[in-house]
Amino acid sequence: MSFNRALVSFSDSPQNGRAPHGSPVLVHVTAAQTDGTIGIWENFVAPGKGPTPHTHTRETEVFRVIEGTFRFWCGEDSFEGGAGTVVTLPPNVLHHWVNIGETTGRMMGIVSPGGAERLFLELAAIVNPTPEDIARVEQSLGITSH
Repeated sequence: MSFNRALVSFSDSPQNGRAPHGSPVLVHVTAAQTDGTIGIWENFVAPGKGPTPHTHTRETEVFRVIEGTFRFWCGEDSFEGGAGTVVTLPPNVLHHWVNIGETTGRMMGIVSPGGAERLFLELAAIVNPTPEDIARVEQSLGITSH
């Protein structure tokens, strides 16, 4: 496949996924669609939820907070951000985030190169993923949870 035309994700076209912490995820663009260039998704995160600390070995990750307030950790740094905040996380650095608000938060996530978005699609295909299932899928994508 050649990535040589616009990809458009309308409100009724994203693929449904699931984050390891159980939050729903809408996958808008996949590495398979972009010759590996990028992956894009949208997280809907309940209060107090977020991923466990983890490291990506392949991609840079970017988040834009759309609704709510989140706390981010990256290496030794931590910071909070509300709507409009954009956070870029480097590969090979331990990081995570959590919704610290009182309502469901929403973030757009982007990875480059793409591929990590497959995590959400693969977990959604498993009826009740166990911690072992999650670890297996993460490992296959170069993600290490701590």
